[in-house]
Amino acid sequence: MTASATAPSRVTATAAARAFIAEIRREHPDILFHQSGGCCDGSSPMCYPADDFAVGAGDVRLGSVDGVPVYIGGGQFERWRHTQLILDVVPGRGGMFSLDNGRERRFFTRSRVFDEDELARLAETEAVDPAAS
Repeated sequence: MTASATAPSRVTATAAARAFIAEIRREHPDILFHQSGGCCDGSSPMCYPADDFAVGAGDVRLGSVDGVPVYIGGGQFERWRHTQLILDVVPGRGGMFSLDNGRERRFFTRSRVFDEDELARLAETEAVDPAAS
């Protein structure tokens, strides 16, 4: 088995988040997530129509959830690279510009620290394919 086949995903989602993604995609089929680094909307995962958000040259694609790409700013990725991000849903209002706004639920990022074996497999995968990070 290759390293890429055994490396853990940098992003995943709960069943509730996957259901909420599917709900939003009925109205907005082509979306993406960008893990916010703070400011006005805190550090929430922001959900945008794909055509309305310009992914920056420094952004890192963490992976995808149900075909929806998930990005994070490069600086923030460096601080969080040892963790797996887990998209979840909690009660409340979404970010001002996020597609979860006004739905009385919002996306929320949980995380878990990768163990040493997972970090080694990620390092091996990313050394083989730098675009994998």
